[in-house]
Amino acid sequence: MDSLSTTFSALADPTRRAILARLAQGDTHVGELSQPFDISAPAISRHLRVLESAGLISREVDARWRLCRLRTPPLQQAHDWLQHYTAHWQGSLDRLAELVESRHAQTPRRPSRRRTPK
Repeated sequence: MDSLSTTFSALADPTRRAILARLAQGDTHVGELSQPFDISAPAISRHLRVLESAGLISREVDARWRLCRLRTPPLQQAHDWLQHYTAHWQGSLDRLAELVESRHAQTPRRPSRRRTPK
């Protein structure tokens, strides 16, 4: 699997995205990362292994702590890939808006009918 596919595969899980969101605030240890989740320690370890294999985090042992750190190059690569399509869709949406506005401007308006109260 190529690196971009590996990145998107890792990002597909909401728990892993939440872990990355926490690491975006700064490095922390595995125990703190696992606190908000109601899952087992082995499950957290599996999520961390997936993120590490995708290159999205790095882990190191510091005394008795296992510290995790966010790595941004794979996220930048995903962003760059998505940016290409963002530009494409934005251009398409702009052209659609122009078409709708031009058609709306060309449509004659009918006078509104007033109803008389009974």
